[in-house]
Amino acid sequence: MVSSKDNPKRIVLLGSKDRRAGLASAVERLRPVISRYFEIVGEDLNDTSEIRNYDADMAIVMGGDGSILRAAGAMGQHQIPVLGVNLGKLGFLADIQPDQLESSLKKITEGKYQTIEHLMMRCQVFENDQLMCDETGLNEVAILGGPPFSIQQIDLYVDAEFSTSYRCDGLIISTPVGSTAHNLSAGGPILRKNLQAFVISPISPHTLTMRPVVDTADRVYEIMVPEPNDSTCVILDGRVLSKLDSRHRVRIQRADSVFRLIEIEGKGYYRTLREKLGWGGAFDHKKLEHD
Repeated sequence: MVSSKDNPKRIVLLGSKDRRAGLASAVERLRPVISRYFEIVGEDLNDTSEIRNYDADMAIVMGGDGSILRAAGAMGQHQIPVLGVNLGKLGFLADIQPDQLESSLKKITEGKYQTIEHLMMRCQVFENDQLMCDETGLNEVAILGGPPFSIQQIDLYVDAEFSTSYRCDGLIISTPVGSTAHNLSAGGPILRKNLQAFVISPISPHTLTMRPVVDTADRVYEIMVPEPNDSTCVILDGRVLSKLDSRHRVRIQRADSVFRLIEIEGKGYYRTLREKLGWGGAFDHKKLEHD
């Protein structure tokens, strides 16, 4: 747990009214609760502010995992700890329900929490040798093709060494945080969120022996698509960075910054997986709560 002298005192409220119906009313309802425990030094419900301009110890992000991904991207190299309040459906990162917020804030003031650092990824797009795009993300980089939806050849290089040519519908390189997102639906493995690794998952590969691969995050991964579709593009955390043609090269590596997620006492990793993924199993809920 965290010493009380290290507890955050100044917070910024973040979210997106355009993407989450009812966000404004939820903020109005919960703002007095938050003010009882912390000083609110900033608020952005329109995804417009430079978060780094706020002198804040912590961000409370209201919405869903997408809101947290946008906040992490906006923070860039200036990451502050994040507490996610889930106004959506699943919520792996936004794990606190609105009716749990006050008890969670109380635990933070008592030092009954920990801040877990999570790997982030840097994605650069080059056209020949010219840098066209340089962004930081938390979940995943995906190479996807639209119409005419033909199978694609995607070449992967690891530390400048040719690894393989995938024949597939697309390719995902995911962080551990992103392993429960698109990677999971494509048949990739779940990685514990604080592992220092990437998982590479082809989407619907033509060769069935092409399986997901987990490798260290200390390597540099580069992708080329020799014959892309007209709509083949590179996507970072749901944002289209660039269309791709044969002149482009996508480089993915560990980012210098790390995402810092606040985990409240009693909300462990496997409990989150069990609840969010609906894992079965006979266990005593009452005993679990008592323990």
